[in-house]
Amino acid sequence: MTLTATVRAVCLALALTAGTSAGTVRSAEPVTVAALTFVSSSPLFIAAERGYFADEGLDVTVSFFRAAQPVAVAIAAGDADFGVTAFTAGFFNLAAKGALKVIAAQLHEVEGFEGSAILASNQAHAAGLTTVEDLPGHSFAMTQVGSSFHYMIGRIAEQVGFDLAAVDLRPLQSVGNMIGALRSGQVDSMIIVPHIAKPLANAGAARIIGWVSDYAPYQVGGLFTSTTNVTQRRSVVEAFVRAYQKGIADYRAAFIDGDHDRAAVVALIHTYVYSDQDAAAAHPKIESGAMYIEADGRLDVADVHKQIGWYQDRGLVDAAADPTAIIDTSFVEPLTPPAN
Repeated sequence: MTLTATVRAVCLALALTAGTSAGTVRSAEPVTVAALTFVSSSPLFIAAERGYFADEGLDVTVSFFRAAQPVAVAIAAGDADFGVTAFTAGFFNLAAKGALKVIAAQLHEVEGFEGSAILASNQAHAAGLTTVEDLPGHSFAMTQVGSSFHYMIGRIAEQVGFDLAAVDLRPLQSVGNMIGALRSGQVDSMIIVPHIAKPLANAGAARIIGWVSDYAPYQVGGLFTSTTNVTQRRSVVEAFVRAYQKGIADYRAAFIDGDHDRAAVVALIHTYVYSDQDAAAAHPKIESGAMYIEADGRLDVADVHKQIGWYQDRGLVDAAADPTAIIDTSFVEPLTPPAN
């Protein structure tokens, strides 16, 4: 072999070796996400289906749960890397122990944008429960004490000016139980996301008497991860957030900023939400169920501080819980600074 041929052979071998090394570096990082099959989780679904996670070198698997609290537990236990769901007292208690970090926003109840609906059963409505001001003296379904439902009815009571003790709070453990109890008239009222509330009302199974955003605008939930991921896998967290933000951008383009690409986005979400129903039935529910998500997943930090204080005042969150230790604003610029 000539010197030139030898050099070429060596160069080829080095190129192949470099290619193999580069391929190893670029291999997808496995990541598991815990979420609910709600329209509120749509930025995740969009990012997964449109390859935004893959573009960031992430191989994402979504694990589905039926309530918010198990999502938080999955992250704390190391069974999932990221979670997206509503804030609860249980979530804040877990986070206060150092297991979780809130890194971006999920849903936001904002004035002027229909979000979660306040429902009355047909029986209670016929008997006079026709406005939010009529809630005292009636029963209210929620999943658990300390749930987001508990927080919402508490904030509404404060805004309207009635004593929450005048409402019969009924913890029923699951959203399915809440719906069943309202439909049958076993409870008088509940609050639920629009992709469930509006079909119930349209079918004549319940009555909408108000919207949470008109009484208690607040930061409903967030994107969170483990403290271990923040400290030991920061580049993975940064990549995940970038893909999540692209999913939010597409979601907002379809449902908030206009109707650009809405049909395609709705069809994509249908892969995950109401997937057991045909498009004719599912697509209108998905469209009507779209709630507000802040651009780039910017978190209303001051409001999260307020929520933690509300739960602490009622003995549902450890008094020692420090909101500043729970929230990490280094990944996404916050919507608001912490409250003083």
